[in-house]
Amino acid sequence: MSDSLHSRPSGARSLIDPTLFAALTPDQRKRLRSQGTIRRFAAGQIIQQHGDLANGFWVIDAGQVSAGRFEADGTFDAIALLGPGDSYGELALLANRPRAVDAVAASDVMLLHVPRSAFDRLLADDPRAAQALLAGLAVSLQEMLGMVALMRRSRGGSRIAQLLLTLAGENTDNCTIAITQEALADLAGTSRMTVSEALRAFANQGLVRRGYGRIEILDREGLGRAGEVSA
Repeated sequence: MSDSLHSRPSGARSLIDPTLFAALTPDQRKRLRSQGTIRRFAAGQIIQQHGDLANGFWVIDAGQVSAGRFEADGTFDAIALLGPGDSYGELALLANRPRAVDAVAASDVMLLHVPRSAFDRLLADDPRAAQALLAGLAVSLQEMLGMVALMRRSRGGSRIAQLLLTLAGENTDNCTIAITQEALADLAGTSRMTVSEALRAFANQGLVRRGYGRIEILDREGLGRAGEVSA
């Protein structure tokens, strides 16, 4: 996963996002950036749809993107919330398969679109790039398996606490996560009421501070204990 989320401190991350661009060296990233195109999308605008031809991948320079699937009734089931520094779409290129998810601008966003031709040339010219991508994919797979295990064994407040810690990543200081309660509920696979009740309890214990569209973690260790206690 990448090392930045919504202008987050170093060590924080997004949730369930096999973002491979960050696994490349600075020179390799610079090369791809030089061949990409900046595109902007307004909040709520669809960026890509499940089944689309994979003609490149995206790097988020500003704003937030929700990845997931639209249901038959038009509702959106989010599985990842991505922010600045994150990338997505590389897997479809590597597998030479259509897009597996829908992506929607969760806010006004500025994205870098790297075309397939640039990606393919890098892999052909520099074998180290393929090795780096494979290593990044392995790490992401391990983290996703851990998240699946978490989802299966935890409920309610425990699940919310663990998801907040996952979003905070390895940051040990106070960390502000740009996420709405609705988005957190989508990612947790639970109701907004459950999220609201959990956050209220965490706030009363001095573990988090709620704000409009953001949650500040005040006591990481305490939040970890809260996740264990209610598991």
